[in-house]
Amino acid sequence: MSTLGWIHTIFGLVALAAGTAVLFMRKGGRWHRILGHVYLTNMVALNVSALFIYRLYGRFGPFHWMALGSLLTLIAGMIPVFTRRPKGRWLERHAAFINGSYVGLVAATTAEITSRIPGTEEMFGLVVGGTSALVIGIGAVLIQRTLPQSLRRSA
Repeated sequence: MSTLGWIHTIFGLVALAAGTAVLFMRKGGRWHRILGHVYLTNMVALNVSALFIYRLYGRFGPFHWMALGSLLTLIAGMIPVFTRRPKGRWLERHAAFINGSYVGLVAATTAEITSRIPGTEEMFGLVVGGTSALVIGIGAVLIQRTLPQSLRRSA
């Protein structure tokens, strides 16, 4: 693996650890904010580093578009925090977009792992697409079911 690949992987692992911790802790407190900043910083670095990896296609490809989409999700999740808009719903918007960002990270991580299973090389698109779709589907259901309870536990 290249140096950039290792850097990209480390950003991803730190974001995954911080995101998991934030997911299970009380929202709005000091540690939520600290680990949220760790998550955000590493996600931005992860996605920016992804834009410089061209080993798979040799040009701008689908994973670059997904990195841009992930950056947009992060921006959409942070705008409500900074603007406190829409009034009365900003926290819900923040939580929905950041949870969506985390689900995307888990989907990408899972797809990366499953695509490296020996014998799946010939089915790369199917493995990556199917794994991602499955994780995103499960994540969407979990967000829909648990987000209201999570918001009620906010500080």
